[in-house]
Amino acid sequence: MEIKKNDCFTVSIEDMSEDGSGIGKLDGYIWFIKDAVKGDVVEAKAMKMKKSYGFARLMRVITPSQDRIEPACPVARQCGGCQLQAMSYESQLKFKENKVYNNLRRIGGFTDIPFLPIMGMDEPWRYRNKAQFPFGRNKNGEIVTGFYAGRTHDIIPQEDCLLGVEENKKILESIKEYMIENHVAPYEEETHQGLIRHALIRKGFKTGELMVCVIINGKKLPHSEKLVEKLCRFDGMTSISYSINTDKTNVILGKELVNLYGPGYITDYIGDVKYRISPLSFYQVNPVQTEKLYGTALEYAGLTGGEVVWDLYCGIGTISLFLAQKAKKVYGVEIVPQAIDDARENAKLNGLDNVEFFVGKAEEVLPEQYEKNKVYADVIVVDPPRKGCDEQCLNTIVTMAPKRVVYVSCDSATLARDLKMLCEKGYEVEKVRCCDMFGWTTHVETVCLLSKLHEAKHHVNVRLDVDEMDLTAAERR
Repeated sequence: MEIKKNDCFTVSIEDMSEDGSGIGKLDGYIWFIKDAVKGDVVEAKAMKMKKSYGFARLMRVITPSQDRIEPACPVARQCGGCQLQAMSYESQLKFKENKVYNNLRRIGGFTDIPFLPIMGMDEPWRYRNKAQFPFGRNKNGEIVTGFYAGRTHDIIPQEDCLLGVEENKKILESIKEYMIENHVAPYEEETHQGLIRHALIRKGFKTGELMVCVIINGKKLPHSEKLVEKLCRFDGMTSISYSINTDKTNVILGKELVNLYGPGYITDYIGDVKYRISPLSFYQVNPVQTEKLYGTALEYAGLTGGEVVWDLYCGIGTISLFLAQKAKKVYGVEIVPQAIDDARENAKLNGLDNVEFFVGKAEEVLPEQYEKNKVYADVIVVDPPRKGCDEQCLNTIVTMAPKRVVYVSCDSATLARDLKMLCEKGYEVEKVRCCDMFGWTTHVETVCLLSKLHEAKHHVNVRLDVDEMDLTAAERR
């Protein structure tokens, strides 16, 4: 039967795409259906069609999958920030492992992958220590805040995201109260008018410290003392500031920060390491899982106290300082100068004097230090952005020939590409382990240990433990 745009049809969902859409087939034609779950039988409406595949909207679930659950958030579908809220948490973990496994196999060409069980969350709600809320007006002209609907800048009102901390709701209500009482308008993108663009809220999970930074389209926040007064009612309020961003841009924070209350930062811990976090700092949003992720990276680094370690793409030194507890010397490299300022402060804060930080691109700093200053490495840790490692950076790692490389990745496609190159040049993948940092979304972190070939143990036909991971390597194929 030929399906045209806006036609409704029934289809069984046989698989899931990397972005969390359900995949169904009719007469060899592939349909991608957002919010459908593997195992569902659904009615869908054809929206956009290409030659061999199309996109359809989920109209209703005829027969639910055994993995399907009722989304906990009332606006999960409109918001789109959580692509997997209709899927049980256990199924999400399997989905994420499969995604990483398939990328390593398809892109990297790896066949026997030594996979350890994914590190899931004990509590997959309220795990985010940071949230950014845009402000605007609804059709009735009332001030609203929440999240942008997927691929749009339409605000879905939602002040109590279930991934964020409970304090967010009260803080946002207080900011709205301040705006109404003092006639402060929200920003309008179309006209570039209005003042309040976003609110950034952060919480230290171990310290309980709260930070609020309001992003404004102007030079000054009128009656700012009234806002400070309202926000200081909350236990733990430590830092209040505003960020000036008058550009027509999608970038949230501006370059200029004005401090209104407190020291301009909050502190938090990962393990025993204390971190100072300013509004501009990059800091992992899920501190509980970060401790598991970095603990695994530290374990894979195999430090005995005599090693020289390089941490590439080091940010505010989160992994560097973890490693410094067990290494002889750690060198961190990061392109963002403010992050390196934070990293140096964080080293001082923890009394760690065996860490040195460099501002610059890893692919430039590393060769320079190696060639000019004969700095070597026993272990190199990389935690690059989504685009993965630069080729020159990978070549320098190979030239420096560390015994072990620990690769922490937030994108398994670029991870697979980079591992393939390292394994073509004398390394072998010893262990791979996923860590779920972002429950209800499709994102997953992965940590891998690579060893130089003559030091690596050879793995032949490594199978996954069926009890631990449901699928053996053979079944996955």
